[in-house]
Amino acid sequence: MKYGVNEQGYYGDFGGAYIPEMLYPNVEELRAEYIKILSDPEFKAEFDQLLKDYVGRPSPLYHAKRYSEKYGANIFFKREDLNHTGSHKINNAIGQILLAKRLGKKRIIAETGAGQHGVATATVCALMGIECIVYMGEIDMERQAPNVARMKMLGATVVPATSGSKTLKDATNEALRDWIGNPVDTHYIIGSVVGPYPYPDMVARFQAIISAETKKQLLEQTGSELPQYVMACVGGGSNAMGMFYHFLDDEEVKLVAVEAAGKGVNSGHSAATTFLGREGVLHGSRTILMQSDDGQVVEPYSISAGLDYPGIGPQHAHLYKINRATYVSITDDEALNAGLLCSQMEGIIPAIETAHALAYLEKMTFQKNDNVVICLSGRGDKDLSTYIKHFGF
Repeated sequence: MKYGVNEQGYYGDFGGAYIPEMLYPNVEELRAEYIKILSDPEFKAEFDQLLKDYVGRPSPLYHAKRYSEKYGANIFFKREDLNHTGSHKINNAIGQILLAKRLGKKRIIAETGAGQHGVATATVCALMGIECIVYMGEIDMERQAPNVARMKMLGATVVPATSGSKTLKDATNEALRDWIGNPVDTHYIIGSVVGPYPYPDMVARFQAIISAETKKQLLEQTGSELPQYVMACVGGGSNAMGMFYHFLDDEEVKLVAVEAAGKGVNSGHSAATTFLGREGVLHGSRTILMQSDDGQVVEPYSISAGLDYPGIGPQHAHLYKINRATYVSITDDEALNAGLLCSQMEGIIPAIETAHALAYLEKMTFQKNDNVVICLSGRGDKDLSTYIKHFGF
């Protein structure tokens, strides 16, 4: 695969495993085993069966007719919001729990921002009867309270991260500390295409089911498996990577990744990484991240907890640098308005993360017969209080 990872764990200039010595055994064990395990026919069969009977895949590819009329193109929603637990996160969580079982791990840790990955991890741990500890920023716990309750109901222990900005970055730091302290019996389920190699590649492979299904569904519905545009929101970037994965080598397909501009890219309250960031190292990989002149991580901001991350996955950084994908950003207000529009035009309340991708349609012009696929990465139940507060319902 032209845009895939090389044997050293790099995508062009980005990737690698920049980790403390004490984490080396954990990461090395994964690196040595993951391809072998993922290629095993028994693993594949169990993964596919759970995706079908437990998650409810394939998720539909829905031709949004009212949106298509409004925007003058054929707009399709890839309905990841219909998965069990309400987002794309479950695809990766199931893959990693099966991997952890084969590595003999007895304890799972995870980090979460919006709580969707935490819920997905707690869900698969309950399914497999494995202990689950989820680290979550104190601020995110407040703004995503329903997901905290879900995780606890599923039997997980939710540990608040009380340092720094008390959001996703800090939850990730806490999870990494835990993993250093418990290398033998614990597997860390990272929720996005970030972190030290092999995580970005492994998570992308589990999420690639999104684009694999989309190609088949497009062929059935349009007679061609290749659309003109594929779009997704990006924080760390796992739903986007899953949505882009099988289209990467089809260079006529335009890939559009939508980041969170927050209160505006130049407002000082933003998470528009590619616009504001520079190359550096974050959470174990070389990537593009928001940092000060002396290399300190700049606190990101977005109304959407899932996009509130100061970097992007290394594969995204590579696609951005070589112009294979276009990285743009949308403000809080634009995203909230797009969420309301989707609710009232298509009867689908999207997650605020997803609404960022939907909002960018307003800034695009299409040819009449263009086919446009948007990853509807999650449903908006978890964000109802934010929508209510903003619109005064």
